[in-house]
Amino acid sequence: MRCRTNSVQKCYFCIMKEFVISKETTERAVLVGLITPQQGEARVQEYLDELAFLADTAGATTVARFTQKLDYPNPRTFVGKGKLDEIKTFVEANDVGMVIFDDDLSTKQVSNIERELQVKILDRSSLILDIFAKRAQTAIAKTQVELAQYQYLLPRLTRLWTHLERQRGGIGMRGPGETQIETDRRIILDKISRLKDELKDIDKQKSIQRKNRGKLTRVALVGYTNVGKSTLMNVLSKSDVFAENKLFATLDTTVRKVTIENLPFLLTDTVGFIRKLPTHLVESFKSTLDEVRDADVLVHVVDISHPNFEEQIEVVNKTLRELCDGADKPMIMVFNKIDAYTHTPKDEDDLTPRTRENIPLDELKATWMARTGADDCVFISAKEGLNIDELKAKVYDRAREVHLSRFPYNDFLYQKYEED
Repeated sequence: MRCRTNSVQKCYFCIMKEFVISKETTERAVLVGLITPQQGEARVQEYLDELAFLADTAGATTVARFTQKLDYPNPRTFVGKGKLDEIKTFVEANDVGMVIFDDDLSTKQVSNIERELQVKILDRSSLILDIFAKRAQTAIAKTQVELAQYQYLLPRLTRLWTHLERQRGGIGMRGPGETQIETDRRIILDKISRLKDELKDIDKQKSIQRKNRGKLTRVALVGYTNVGKSTLMNVLSKSDVFAENKLFATLDTTVRKVTIENLPFLLTDTVGFIRKLPTHLVESFKSTLDEVRDADVLVHVVDISHPNFEEQIEVVNKTLRELCDGADKPMIMVFNKIDAYTHTPKDEDDLTPRTRENIPLDELKATWMARTGADDCVFISAKEGLNIDELKAKVYDRAREVHLSRFPYNDFLYQKYEED
């Protein structure tokens, strides 16, 4: 069938559509990670756990994992030839249609691996983009995702075309002298430029919306993906924001007006962060992160039941420092999912170093309260409604401080209200 590019092959836009739309049938996938001097085996296994969760969110079933110890990725095939042969044998024997790598692959690596394995090859960024394309609901989210997709695919055009020869000569066949890929690259660059202009217009509209909200105090929920921000949003605002035990369940920023006691403020639910988040994806979502930049108080939600929640905290803090100047804002640390927290006490004769899995919740509470300050730390379960009143009191105190800094004459009214 002929596409609108008048090419015998499928046009770029058709290929991209197939690339981003998740299939109805569940695909079988294997995961590949690299153990290097910079990341040990335990860290790689944790990354692969998260990659498996990403694959599940996208609709794939993980059937196997492969890891290899190398000082640095193979420039041709990411892993060594022997490991690639091992993966090929498994793929052919188990009807696997997709291999997902935990790190970004170059165009050359993708081409070489595809030629060897004869199955679909994805890297971490392309998998995240697929999930974002599936989850985007509003016009702004769809525009942001589309821009990120084009920016990701632009340097990878060479593997999307099989007809890269110059246009054929002869009567009626003399073209402008461009290869097909040059034509496509020019089309995509124009598309990227148009999408950036659209996002600038959206940014202006969002900026006007934020100004129209007046001087109400703004509180933003931030945190790693799948830590329970949307569930907490529903509890605090009594709304019905979509929440699911999947990564990136929420892409669209949601703002609700919330009143605690006598104080109204705006509560914002934002997109979750994740390690190794594609740079072009972060750039595309800067307009969404403006809600975090404009917030007066940040509520950092943490999944305390996750075995490596401390690393997730660092990922979020690093992103906030780099993109949102969030380090300068008042922050409340909210450790969520205490109902799911488990630990295994160590035996007395066990002399190995104690890990997070051996620490009881009460001890962990005391440690973090001492580190962050009792007034800036609370342990809750948004799902079960545990300690929500304590959280509301802390949010009220922080929001009230901001409000009184803008409207000091209201202090008398608050004092009278509290006395009554």
